[in-house]
Amino acid sequence: MKLSQGVEWGLHCVVLLARMPAETVVRRTDLADYHGLAEPTLAKHLHSLTRAGLLHAVPGPKGGYRLGRPAADISVLDVVEAIDGTSRMFVCTEIRQRGTGALSPEQCGRPCLINAAMGDAERAWRDSLRTVTIAGLAARIPTPVTGGETA
Repeated sequence: MKLSQGVEWGLHCVVLLARMPAETVVRRTDLADYHGLAEPTLAKHLHSLTRAGLLHAVPGPKGGYRLGRPAADISVLDVVEAIDGTSRMFVCTEIRQRGTGALSPEQCGRPCLINAAMGDAERAWRDSLRTVTIAGLAARIPTPVTGGETA
């Protein structure tokens, strides 16, 4: 499994916003500069996070982004799904019914063991990411971010 680079970018930005004093708004260009990221690409990911309700976009010359809900209510999985979507990682194409070793449809009444193993692994992965909150990550970052710093 490979997550997009946008997931990393999004997680870092959301954690940084969680470290800011409540209601602090950070400009997109400042987020990009702080992390050394390409601003146009970051904008697309911030838009996805906003659409998912994880961020709130504040319009205007002093506008930017702030968290859309409390950091304790945002999981790593929320960010992953906002940016990369919710589609299953493994899609069974029933190759058991193809080729010279094909099984009949009647022999394929249940998901194959490979499909079941991949489904179990994905559920465990999602369950694990669901338990990690942005607040938990933000609390463990060693370098404090103060309200006077630019993100």
